[in-house]
Amino acid sequence: MKKFTLLFLFLFIGLGAVYAQKKVLIVVSGYGKEKGKIRPGFELDELSQAYHIFKKHKLQVEVASPQGGKVEADGFSTKKPYNKAFIEDSAAVSLFKNTKSTAQALKNDYDALYVVGGKGAMFDLPFDPSLQDLVLKMSNQNKIISAVCHGAAAFVNVKVNDTTFFVQNRRITALCNAEETRFGKKWMKEFPFLLETKLTERKAKFEQTEVMLPLVVKDDNLITGQNPYSTNLVAEEIVKALGLELQPREQYKDEKALHLVKKALNGGYDWAVNELKSNHSQYDIELMAVYGYYGLLFANGNEAELKKSLSIIEMATPYYFNENLHIERAKAHKILGEKQKAKTLLEELINRKLLVEESKKIMAEL
Repeated sequence: MKKFTLLFLFLFIGLGAVYAQKKVLIVVSGYGKEKGKIRPGFELDELSQAYHIFKKHKLQVEVASPQGGKVEADGFSTKKPYNKAFIEDSAAVSLFKNTKSTAQALKNDYDALYVVGGKGAMFDLPFDPSLQDLVLKMSNQNKIISAVCHGAAAFVNVKVNDTTFFVQNRRITALCNAEETRFGKKWMKEFPFLLETKLTERKAKFEQTEVMLPLVVKDDNLITGQNPYSTNLVAEEIVKALGLELQPREQYKDEKALHLVKKALNGGYDWAVNELKSNHSQYDIELMAVYGYYGLLFANGNEAELKKSLSIIEMATPYYFNENLHIERAKAHKILGEKQKAKTLLEELINRKLLVEESKKIMAEL
């Protein structure tokens, strides 16, 4: 009986080791200030979406910041389902009301590190010696190291030795300079560096896709995502890298929309058009239209960029109307010499009594 008890005990301990809960440390910037939003914080979208995936896979989650304590997110939308679910979860909210310091976290062991982006990350994460030590420690242990968007700023000053940076010769992505130029102008002039530029200077193999479309890059135990829309891809790669079976989930409408845009721009345009005809209610159509709109604004007369952006808008317009979008489309067709297309759009605005004076002015120039 004693032998049987001992055997059972050893089996129990062994099974406990097999099924031990994996631990993920999420690191966020502590730079943000709430009152007046005078300093940018971390990006809640990049925390909440990853958090939901980690919890779905029964991962133990802890959150740290350079100084510890309460941290502030940058401005975010509570209408996004992942943010709404996060802020309604008291256990989730408590994580960033009382974060560990990275110095405290350095004393613990984790299976994966996930660094959240947001503009605040550019100001404190690169200069946190405890975070640098944590990255190096986990790298030496061959643990999972990951980041999304500006979160990769945490890696730029990490050195393997006196002459070699952690990112040297490693495939990596982060918010690229084109994305920064378009969407980060408010804070870009105050940043200590641009991520793409600095990572390239550190001899990293920087990779990127179209502006604000999802991309994840995996180089051994280093997993990085280009922008906020890459968050779920990064979180799912972490889950898989930890040896867990990925559980099915329903994608968010904004997530689906930009994956559809990416597919359309990479040879699947006809499929994307037909997909919207059948299932447009499952996609964030407004986001698709806005994506095309910003493409027009930043095309700077480049015909290829104008045509690409128009193609995305034209996918969305059967299900979405906006007068400003209409006028920008007309301007783009005018630049491309497609006068009749421009005229048709302008006439529609005039008939709807929208932006009439501007439309007539452009019409006179055709």
